[in-house]
Amino acid sequence: MTKINELAGRHCTPLKGEQHRLPPADVKALLTSLPGWELVEDGIAIRKTFKFPDYYRTMAFVNALAYVAHAQDHHPDLGVHYDRAVVRFSTHDVGGLSTNDFICAAKAEQLA
Repeated sequence: MTKINELAGRHCTPLKGEQHRLPPADVKALLTSLPGWELVEDGIAIRKTFKFPDYYRTMAFVNALAYVAHAQDHHPDLGVHYDRAVVRFSTHDVGGLSTNDFICAAKAEQLA
């Protein structure tokens, strides 16, 4: 089982093509390292809602996550609300989930 710190310590690499899509067993194993993340959209994405006490802290998290996403060149879909941010990762270029999604999800966990 991969630990969250191991995932967060990795760097995303450019991936294109279905051969980089993770098999369901790998997705399940990696998901166990990420508390509160769920598999959504028939297994092609992972998502988590991060809750905060106010808008300022929500925006601080979102801005920090945007910085990390830019540095990793792997960008989440975000839903930003007053007291929460919904973060969704999927790798469009592979048609589902890749290791990059789990690396960035682990980095989001560390930010929160």
